[in-house]
Amino acid sequence: MNNGVLCDFGKLVARILMSVMFIVAGYGKIGAYAGTQEYMASAGLPGFLLPLVILLELGGGLAILFGFWTRWVALALAAFCIASAWLFHNVPGDQIQQIMFMKNLTIAGGFLILACAGAGRFSFDHAMARVKNR
Repeated sequence: MNNGVLCDFGKLVARILMSVMFIVAGYGKIGAYAGTQEYMASAGLPGFLLPLVILLELGGGLAILFGFWTRWVALALAAFCIASAWLFHNVPGDQIQQIMFMKNLTIAGGFLILACAGAGRFSFDHAMARVKNR
């Protein structure tokens, strides 16, 4: 595919697909705040980090969805996916956790590609660049 409308449409669909999980997860953590803090504590993480996690998942997911600061947010979410894989799913011998580990690494790879490729034509990033270049 070239960098035409079809490729930009593909980037839009990719952003939608990649962002939904993070938006839902971030929103869900608000409703299950205490339980999520306990789960984080079981992995050795302090509960005061939860607002940052919610901000990254919910805010970052929305930013990716709308293509706002896409390259930077994609890098942050890639790092988050790698850290989450390592901290929560690195359980040798547990097949389900190993699948979750690999899923997180795969999503991180997708975010790295998005960071390199950018959000495409159907995004706030593109609209802001057009306004800036006028």
